[in-house]
Amino acid sequence: MESTRKEDGLKALGAKTKYQMDYAPEVLETFQNKHLMNDYWVQFNCPEFTSLCPITGQPDFAEIRIAYIPGDRMVESKSLKLYLFSFRNHGDFHEDCVNIIMKDLIKLMQPKYIEVTGLFTPRGGISIYPYANYGQPGTKYEALAEQRFANH
Repeated sequence: MESTRKEDGLKALGAKTKYQMDYAPEVLETFQNKHLMNDYWVQFNCPEFTSLCPITGQPDFAEIRIAYIPGDRMVESKSLKLYLFSFRNHGDFHEDCVNIIMKDLIKLMQPKYIEVTGLFTPRGGISIYPYANYGQPGTKYEALAEQRFANH
C-alpha cells in the first residue's frame, strides 16, 4: 500500500485525517487505473451525507450513490469521504449537491461514464431523489448515458 500511495502522490491515505469545514473539492485525489483495457463499474455509497438548506440553514440528510466506469484515473476513497464530508456546512439545494459532486468528479478523473444519485430524507413530507449522469462525448459511453437517463 505504501508504495502505491507514494507513486500516485496520494496524501490523505494513511495520513492523520484532517476534516474541512466547508466545501473542499481540493481534497479529492486520484490514482492510476491499472485495468485500462477493461470496462468495469466502481460504486460508492455514502449513507451519511449531510448538507445545509441554503434558505433555512437546517441540515439535510441523504445517501449519495456514485457509480462510474473509470478512465485513466480513479478517485481515492478516503479523499472522496473527506470531500463528501466537506458538504456538512455547505448550503445548496439537493439537486445542486448531486450535480456539483458529479461535475467535480468528472473534472478530477475524466471517467468514461459516471452517475450520481442523492436519496434525500423527507422534509415537509416530501423526498427528493436527484439523479445526474454523464458519458464521454462521442463515445459509446455518451449513448450509455442517454439510455440510462431515459430509463431512469
